[in-house]
Amino acid sequence: MNLVDCHDEKIHISGHIQDFGYLIGLDASGKTITFLSQNISDIFSVNENVLGQTLEQNCSAFEPLLDSVVLKNLDFETLKEVDVFLDKLTINGNGYHLTIYKYQSVVFLEIEKVTEHFHTRTFVTKKYESISNATDSAEIWQQLLVSVAEAIDYDRVMVYRFLDDGSGKVIAEKIKNGVESFMNLHYPESDIPRQARELYLKKRKRIFSNVLSTPVPILTTMEQPVDLTYSALRAMSPVHGQYLKNTGVESSFSTSIVIDNKLWGMVTCQNVKAKHIDLVNRIRAEVFTVIAANAYASFKSRQMLNDSIELENQIKDLKSSLSKFDDLESSLFSNIETMRNYPHADGLAVVVGHNIRTAGLVPSDEDILNIVKYARENPLKNFYSTNDFSKSHQGNMGPLENAAGVMFGFTDDDRNELLIWFRQKVDTQLLWAGNPSKDTGETVLNGDQQYVISPRKSFATYIENIKGKATPWKNRDIIAAKKVVASILETTYSQFRKVRELNDELRNLNEELDSFSYTISHDLGTPLTVMKLNAQLLERAHHDNPEVQKRVQSILAEVLGMENMMRGVLQLSKAKSSEIVLRELETASVIRKICLDAQLTISESTEVIIGKTPNVLGDETMMKQVFLNIIGNAVKYSSKSENPKVEIHGYEEDDKVIYTIKDNGIGIPAKDQSKMFKIFSRMENAKAFQGNGVGLSIVYRIMKRLGGNISYKSTAAKETIFKLTFQNPRSL
Repeated sequence: MNLVDCHDEKIHISGHIQDFGYLIGLDASGKTITFLSQNISDIFSVNENVLGQTLEQNCSAFEPLLDSVVLKNLDFETLKEVDVFLDKLTINGNGYHLTIYKYQSVVFLEIEKVTEHFHTRTFVTKKYESISNATDSAEIWQQLLVSVAEAIDYDRVMVYRFLDDGSGKVIAEKIKNGVESFMNLHYPESDIPRQARELYLKKRKRIFSNVLSTPVPILTTMEQPVDLTYSALRAMSPVHGQYLKNTGVESSFSTSIVIDNKLWGMVTCQNVKAKHIDLVNRIRAEVFTVIAANAYASFKSRQMLNDSIELENQIKDLKSSLSKFDDLESSLFSNIETMRNYPHADGLAVVVGHNIRTAGLVPSDEDILNIVKYARENPLKNFYSTNDFSKSHQGNMGPLENAAGVMFGFTDDDRNELLIWFRQKVDTQLLWAGNPSKDTGETVLNGDQQYVISPRKSFATYIENIKGKATPWKNRDIIAAKKVVASILETTYSQFRKVRELNDELRNLNEELDSFSYTISHDLGTPLTVMKLNAQLLERAHHDNPEVQKRVQSILAEVLGMENMMRGVLQLSKAKSSEIVLRELETASVIRKICLDAQLTISESTEVIIGKTPNVLGDETMMKQVFLNIIGNAVKYSSKSENPKVEIHGYEEDDKVIYTIKDNGIGIPAKDQSKMFKIFSRMENAKAFQGNGVGLSIVYRIMKRLGGNISYKSTAAKETIFKLTFQNPRSL
């Protein structure tokens, strides 16, 4: 005997119907009887000899059926497949439901006895309103269960939701007193195998009227088995029958919850004792289920719309924040906490080339590098998410802390830059309706004794401990992460476009600057020469007057300084960065003179403390420009303090020479610190002082050109400390 997997069982061609109904199949073209159920003789005086004949040829036996107004008016040739028509018959004084539909060129006539009489319209209308007016998903499903329970009067009515892995979970329940609850229990995928789910998407209500009854064979002249995909009478699998017996019930009924044309779940109903449900009540239950599915879909759409609006506003703010920075790395690193929170992650790693910045709970640097390597070596995974990364990759990466949940997305085409979100593992428990492990057993399928996956015998709660997995990423989290990645790509492109425009402007400005440098050097040369000659004449004429000599010498020194500065500007305008010749420069005299001049011109009351002044490696003109700006700013912005004070200290550190310039002035507000080195940027608290917002931008660029760096620390209204890092001449 072969082992028949639950997925392989052909449940749609069982060859039998349930004993509560009767079945006749008519060829759509010739209207001859191609199959009928063996029990047809219980209601019509016929036997299998009528196969191959028409109903009209046996008009006396089939008179109640031929009297059907619906059947008389149907054109079998033009009848659309699976369109359903209903009518009522009277046979031997008893009422019967007649269901007519066409499938695979065969017209199915399904007959079952009327067991109840109803006043439908008022009942359905009230239930429609109660379901449609529900305000959240829990209320929608609960109102559905109340409506279905009233319609069919079964002991247990549940909403069963399919999960991503094919398994299911009971998310709502209504039970009678004394009936065991299955609320929140999980069911393995094999309980409702793939072909059953496909069938339930086509035929959306089904009943197993009595698991103890004997199925009725179908007699047929067809070569192929009768396809009962859309039949309400289809006999259920003996495996399913055993499953229900093991559950402790004798009747089962279900309707499919279909959302966006997908089988979202089912309303599953069970009764301890065998109890048939009249066709009208089964239809009612199906109608209620459709109403609830539509109400839930509408609720989720509203929820998604609200989430989308909220997320769009957040992304808009993120784009605005990202665009404030001149380079991608700074913009990403400065917004790392915001980007971590959007998809509700525990941690985030921002990777730009070889630079990594993290926020929150993240794996070790080594583990992050391994995950980056994995991401870059999988070209098909531009975006990826999982809640069991560490468990799935511990074989080749070892134990990964804080990386149970991983989601990453690349922000460039070269797969050089990416964002990796992390979630910690959360140990949980799954409550199963019985042990989900599969057992095998023997049963009869289609007349043959075969091994099948045997349904479990106990549905007592079975606890499975889940370790090493993170809380799954919700759809909203994934959308949020993708939008963050998209906003970075958009910002990057915008910055690229701005840089290109700025480069064009800079090229033009450089040409104008070169022209200006030549012009100013030439045009100022003559008046400076005149000033110098006149000063020298005054010096000779008043050689015996010390006061005049002192002032004339001061004028000559300034003229000389101006000539040197002009020569430096002219040379600087000509030179490219590669053409700058760095040499050891003495800084002590330069710093003392700049401090003295600043005290004379800005604030004589400022106390200036000069510590050690080690020599630096640099360009003389550039070095003077750096100290002139930084020391000048320190004196200027501390000049209105009660006791203005500036401290300058230099020291050597490995292959660097570091200078700190500290003042007790107005400081830099935290909100302005991100734009400190942007050209033409001035701080809010600096508007009372003269300036144009150019100096620090020039210093920043000069220090980069000298192979050094500039940084600062500041507290508003208290102090600012600038740190200048030069190359050490001793390192040559």
